[in-house]
Amino acid sequence: MSKPISVQLYSVREHMAEDRDATLRRIAGLGYQAVEPYAPADDPKGFKALADELGLTVSGTHAGGLVRDPEPGPTFEAVATLGTQLAIVPAGIPEAEFTTRDGIARAADLLNGLAQQAEGYGLTLGYHNHWWEFEPKIDGVHALEVLAEQLSPQVVLEIDTYWAAIAGAQVPELLGRLGDRVVALHVKDGPLVKGEPHTAVGAGVMPVPQILAARPEAWRVVELDSCAGDIFEALAASHAYLTELAARGAEGGAA
Repeated sequence: MSKPISVQLYSVREHMAEDRDATLRRIAGLGYQAVEPYAPADDPKGFKALADELGLTVSGTHAGGLVRDPEPGPTFEAVATLGTQLAIVPAGIPEAEFTTRDGIARAADLLNGLAQQAEGYGLTLGYHNHWWEFEPKIDGVHALEVLAEQLSPQVVLEIDTYWAAIAGAQVPELLGRLGDRVVALHVKDGPLVKGEPHTAVGAGVMPVPQILAARPEAWRVVELDSCAGDIFEALAASHAYLTELAARGAEGGAA
């Protein structure tokens, strides 16, 4: 496998708030070798030091401050301090913008401008979807794909495979169309029902092997927004399932 399996730390946000260091140690103990933070400005130097101690790579980080704060510079600086090159906008663009061509053009202009600024910090800008970028269609095409056509080559995508599927996308085919612009995947599983808890990856209805085979070189980032059982048990089961897939060569040749 070309990249280690990562985990979006939002999955354990309550534990992170209680004891960040203990939570990261527990994540590492499950076998994860990479993490994706969601609050890069929260003690980035301390986070990086502990991640290095635990052998955890920061695969990328969600960076809501890029669109939430009046000046993105401090957020870019925090992302760079974490030691990753990937700063991901996780949300913050109004949902209504994805319902019209004019709105999508404004979203593209915002992301393209941020991508130019990111380069000054040695970073690449990414965008992460929810369902609202896929439910609207423009002339029969998912809004996210219309957006992708207007993004500069410097902007990459982290596709949340579960939310794309919830919104009606056929995810393996979608990833084939988006191609190399997709550098990371949020790998989730569950019943594909909005509001229902997620399951460990491999225990739900998502076609995970086909999804991974469509973009075998992308980061695989496990995320469970909610979980009916113990979250650490679900994360451990997810890691075991993805490791087994890779060992069987079920990711389109990834080894």
